[in-house]
Amino acid sequence: MEAYILKVFGRVQRVGFRRYVLDSAQELGLTGYAKNLPDGSIEIFVQGDVEGLSKFLEIIKQPMIPAKIKEIIKEETNPKPEIKEFKIIYGELIEELQEGFGAMQSIFADYWREFRDYRQEFKDYRQEFRDYRQEFRDFRQEFRDYRQEFKDYRQEFKDYREEFRDFVRRTDENFKLILDKYGEISEKLTIILETLIRESKETKEMLNETMKSLKEALERLPKASWEKSGKSD
Repeated sequence: MEAYILKVFGRVQRVGFRRYVLDSAQELGLTGYAKNLPDGSIEIFVQGDVEGLSKFLEIIKQPMIPAKIKEIIKEETNPKPEIKEFKIIYGELIEELQEGFGAMQSIFADYWREFRDYRQEFKDYRQEFRDYRQEFRDFRQEFRDYRQEFKDYRQEFKDYREEFRDFVRRTDENFKLILDKYGEISEKLTIILETLIRESKETKEMLNETMKSLKEALERLPKASWEKSGKSD
């Protein structure tokens, strides 16, 4: 068993700190006492096993609101086996009553300050909500504009699609016309060629030259017809 005398400075009197010390010591199975000192600090005598004392020191460093710890002075001392429990050593009745009322007043003041902080925070959130609401309205209007713009683009796309269909139809008709003309010319040239081949070699050579020229003309025919058709459209 080990024992310490602790002197705790800070906001520790009239704020319920001794009760907090009592509850913590009893929970850890420690014995001793806590009492107020005239200088505004609290003296704690505590004894028990090493592990429990270590936990106790950590717990009292983080007291409940509104108590605040400024400094803890620890001094090792001899255990007192005759002390079998942990207790609060109270002062005179009027002093304890004043401390009780002071603790309630201090707690009320802290809660009031906290409430004021929350009230201000609520005002900030309310203003932020108003900003978000206005921003939402702006987005909603912008969305309507985009929706209308999309409708316009969709109509324009339909117009382009219809125009493309007309273009494909005209192109198909032009190609059919060119192919028909090409087939007709090819057939006539074949007849002419067969007739001329039977006449003479010289005529054949002349015919070959003519065929070459005609072939070149025919190769240019689809392109010229296409350009002509395109201009007419």
